[in-house]
Amino acid sequence: MALATKKQIKKVVLAYSGGLDTSAIIPWLKENYDGCEVVAFCADVGQGEEELEGIQEKAIASGASECHVVDLKEEFVKDYIYPILKTGSVYEGQYLLGTSMARPVIAKAHVEVALKVGADAVCHGCTGKGNDQVRFESCFAALAPELTVIAPWREWDMVSREDLLDYLAERDIPCAASLTKIYSRDANAWHISHEGGELEDPWCEPSKEVWTMTVDPMDAPDTAESVTLSFEKGELIAVDDKKLSAYEALMYLNDKAAAHGVGRIDIVENRLVGMKSRGCYETPGGTVLMAAYKGLETLILDKESLKFRESVGLEFSHVIYDGRWFTPLAKAQLAAAASFAEQITGDVVVKMYKGNATVTQRRSPNSLYSEAFATFGADDVYDQKHAEGFIRLFSLSSRITALSQKDAK
Repeated sequence: MALATKKQIKKVVLAYSGGLDTSAIIPWLKENYDGCEVVAFCADVGQGEEELEGIQEKAIASGASECHVVDLKEEFVKDYIYPILKTGSVYEGQYLLGTSMARPVIAKAHVEVALKVGADAVCHGCTGKGNDQVRFESCFAALAPELTVIAPWREWDMVSREDLLDYLAERDIPCAASLTKIYSRDANAWHISHEGGELEDPWCEPSKEVWTMTVDPMDAPDTAESVTLSFEKGELIAVDDKKLSAYEALMYLNDKAAAHGVGRIDIVENRLVGMKSRGCYETPGGTVLMAAYKGLETLILDKESLKFRESVGLEFSHVIYDGRWFTPLAKAQLAAAASFAEQITGDVVVKMYKGNATVTQRRSPNSLYSEAFATFGADDVYDQKHAEGFIRLFSLSSRITALSQKDAK
């Protein structure tokens, strides 16, 4: 991955959102890199039509020569969310990795556009304090190390929204942003994140204005609603007996779960760069999907297999959070999870009520659960006398230790 030098860059592809930062980056690149051509790239990962409306016109008005809007919604869910779901990854016990898991598919498309238009550089609007700069640049390094990477927030001397607004105003570049923006948000098909405002104080309870995707659990319906998810070899194939594409199924679950206030978390997390940050996340459909998948696993995987899969999930949560998707380690961990997923076939019912998603029913042709073995009643499959010998051998090391200590006295 080459370092940026201002004399070399002729054409750069910018990851463009239409917001204040990237609107300022376009003219800044042209001014500071000898009039280089700037091509805007926007990834549609399900953030919503409002964020994408008029984005091509905005990019051109800011000085971009062209703007590529790439539809990644189906690919994002099928090729990134589903494989991560199979690992059972949850970062630091709560975070379902919504921002992290979108970065590889965005970075991959970013590189593809750059190579297609013959660019010699890529540019992002990530700050020098966050995780995303590492995630994107690690992907760039793995996919196209020959491309130069430009990170304006690590170069320019602007430090505030006021600075950026003044910069655009001086150049008569239109921008809908204002000084009244309170929260920093990132949305995609899986979730929406919220940072800033009162959330910067961990002692301050989030206000109602923070949440945008889900109903307040206190205002959710007083009647529970259940949804049935059907899996085949770890893949979600139907919801409520409806055959839907990967993206459509997630949207269906988002609508159902959001109405019941499911999927809200408020956490203080450890960023990759070494500092802590406080954020609120809404992952309604993802919360139901993860609960259903893990509920089916408990029916199918034996103790040691589930233990190992859980260890993979823990390790992979850090791999994906840290932006190491395109690495041999990630490939190996995903393969391990996929091997277990071969057995994950069956149906799960999840009940949604007042912010909770609870598995209430599960069945599978691969189930290891046997009522005959588990029953407390009379049966012909388990001789309780056998337990004595098992326990004696299982606790043998403890017995030997105790006897040795007694003899030493």
